[in-house]
Amino acid sequence: MPSRRDFVRTFAGATAGAYVMSRGFGHVSALQAPAVRREVTIGGKRVRVIDIHCHCVINVSDIVKGTPLEKEGGGGGNQVLGPQRLQIMDKTGVDVQALTINGFWWYAASDRELAGRIVRAQNEGLAKWVSTHPQRFVAMASVALQHPDLAAQQLEDGVKRLGLRGASIGGHVNGEDLSLPKYDPFWAKAAELGVPVVMHPGGADNIIKEGALRGRADLGNIIGNPLETTYFLSRLIFDGTFDKFPGLRVCAAHAGGYLPSYLGRSEVACEVRNNANCANKKKPSEYLKSQIFIDTMVFSDEGLRHLVAEVGVNNIVYGTDVPFNWPVTVDLVLNAKYLSDADKITILSGNLQKLLKIDS
Repeated sequence: MPSRRDFVRTFAGATAGAYVMSRGFGHVSALQAPAVRREVTIGGKRVRVIDIHCHCVINVSDIVKGTPLEKEGGGGGNQVLGPQRLQIMDKTGVDVQALTINGFWWYAASDRELAGRIVRAQNEGLAKWVSTHPQRFVAMASVALQHPDLAAQQLEDGVKRLGLRGASIGGHVNGEDLSLPKYDPFWAKAAELGVPVVMHPGGADNIIKEGALRGRADLGNIIGNPLETTYFLSRLIFDGTFDKFPGLRVCAAHAGGYLPSYLGRSEVACEVRNNANCANKKKPSEYLKSQIFIDTMVFSDEGLRHLVAEVGVNNIVYGTDVPFNWPVTVDLVLNAKYLSDADKITILSGNLQKLLKIDS
């Protein structure tokens, strides 16, 4: 079973052109602008494309040295921020990336002081990179969600002091569901601040028995990731978390997992299953059209059409999973014949401008 540690290490490798600094991002003076930057236009209008699904790392190896987590805080391979990241953006027509640090290995830090130092270094590193490229990047705060009250404080510090636009979290904390009441202080703070929470899974190791997804095709990623997203969203819906915090906005990776693809079964669960014991006050589809946002990681025209039919354009945002090589480009949206020009602008730009408070 791929673990969160595996997630961090899977894509490690050499990154050409990256000059790594003490907090893990590139030396911007080495950056040379590429000869060609793709600029997306729709209906003759220049559109500022925003990408919500953007992995990166900040090197905190000095902080975790000598602790049980000392093997987790460095590396990063092609997730290290450097000149190559802007080159990828220019080539693919992305104007702004919303950066997130994933893997969530720091959830294992039971010591609050250590967890605090890890998160502080990550968030300050992200803020420093963004400040160097303010027109090209925004970032989401890391939080030590294993300490929910501390996570709430870290989110507030990240937003108010560092200018971060929300939080990045995993689908569970060491196997625990995030709909448990103990996590309410974090959800309450996100709702109070009016900032989104971006969720990225790590292989469904909280759901699938050990070894079930081993073998060919990297099923821990292919099946496990969308499965974890589906489970995460379903728990927040059926356990009533969204109803407790109506101002909460959650953006779920990988097109919301399987939830939009088999929504009908979830839609009637509370009505036809006598043992469902649902706490939600609305149908799942209503949360998908209000408090839940999902990205475009579906790879096909028909997949995107179905998402639009089930969720609507106002809750779909553009995401690429950069720097990993999934076949997701702006052309998936641009070539969609069932979308109006206004719809395309909404998905590629408008929704995230509002959600992340990015100036037009």
